[in-house]
Amino acid sequence: MILNDKSLKSNSRRDFLKDSSVLAGGIILGSALQSQASGRKIQADPIRIALIGCGNRGAGAAVDALKTNQNVVLVAMADVFKDKLDETYNTLLKIDAIKDKVKVPASNKFVGLNGYSKAIAAADAVLLVTPPAFRPLHFEACVKSGRHVFMEKPLASDAPGIRKILETGKLADAKGLKVVVGLQNRYDPGYKEMVKQIREGAIGRIISVTDYYLIGPVKKVQRQAGQTELEYQLRNWRYFNWLWAGSPAGLQIHNTDVVNWAKNACPVRAQGMGGRSSLTGPDTGDIFDHFFIEYEYADGTKLNSQIRHIEGTWNKGGAYFYGSNGTASLQAGIRNSEGERVWRNPNKDSESAYQIEHEVFFDAIRNNKSLNDTEWGAMSTMTTIMGRMAVHSGKMVEWDDALNSALVLAPMQLDWDSEPPVKPDKNGNYPISFPGQSKVL
Repeated sequence: MILNDKSLKSNSRRDFLKDSSVLAGGIILGSALQSQASGRKIQADPIRIALIGCGNRGAGAAVDALKTNQNVVLVAMADVFKDKLDETYNTLLKIDAIKDKVKVPASNKFVGLNGYSKAIAAADAVLLVTPPAFRPLHFEACVKSGRHVFMEKPLASDAPGIRKILETGKLADAKGLKVVVGLQNRYDPGYKEMVKQIREGAIGRIISVTDYYLIGPVKKVQRQAGQTELEYQLRNWRYFNWLWAGSPAGLQIHNTDVVNWAKNACPVRAQGMGGRSSLTGPDTGDIFDHFFIEYEYADGTKLNSQIRHIEGTWNKGGAYFYGSNGTASLQAGIRNSEGERVWRNPNKDSESAYQIEHEVFFDAIRNNKSLNDTEWGAMSTMTTIMGRMAVHSGKMVEWDDALNSALVLAPMQLDWDSEPPVKPDKNGNYPISFPGQSKVL
């Protein structure tokens, strides 16, 4: 599917580089909770939530939501697979702190590719925790239905999906809806203080940054007898670019987002290299297992992004800033030009940032506070998509070209009779991007 909205062709990077401290604007028309609570005391009404996507991260998001200080109840769940929904439902019931808030009758458990719409209808707020291929469709359905949204990163797998996310985010503002994106570092007290000091000049002018996401292999789900190709890919979604968006988005986005936040900007271009060292033979999807991406910002700052997920390799994570007067990272703190530590993270044992983002979300719903993370969440996702484009093509990719790309990886609509957008050959091997030849724009 190709989106052809001509107005999007004039999108430029500067249109989206608003101060990230401004979370929302627009006309406040009242929340779904308020409209449905007519005639009752809003403070006493439970905020009814629906969980869409019942994997491990979905279960974690549900726990964080139900543990907030607000009166929140889980009333609906949806997943493509019944076993995943049942597993998460049963897990939630075993957690003493939240089990009394799990109020999901059998009639509100929705299985299949279209179950999301019924779950949305049952709730005031929705947790979107599916693979990112479905985020643009689900986010649009939530906002058009007047529901507040917590949505996990990344926000899409391709540029048309990002443009849909941005369009829907503006509609959320117009409706006064609250939106939180699961890039939890933005809510972490340590990161907030570090970024504040960097912006105030603690290390001078940022010259370069290196971020790392070096881990072992991502989870692989073996093919089962009798599965359709679509079911196999959905269960094994981390191995397909159309579902996962690739590891720059699926993994490194957390650190890349911190750099965009500190710079209050997105890169203007990217180039890089990568490939598949450990992924060979049938049933290994079409993703790369290592990347080195060089991003360039308008002021000349370079971000060098290292990503690897290969068994038996050295592990490291985080974003490391190098400035004209010092260095900064959450792990090592801030050091001056003499190497003396002038700040260290005092919040290591504080409340989890995963929990904080949900506290902020439900407080904004309850007290009608402006809150919309959509724009910066979309821009950081687009940054990582641009990086993937650069590596897959072996070319320098400019921001405006990447953002306005018409190439669709993830179809907007699927049913069980649909063919997945990538298919294996007779030997079980999937088509792989080839630098210098592959089309990415």
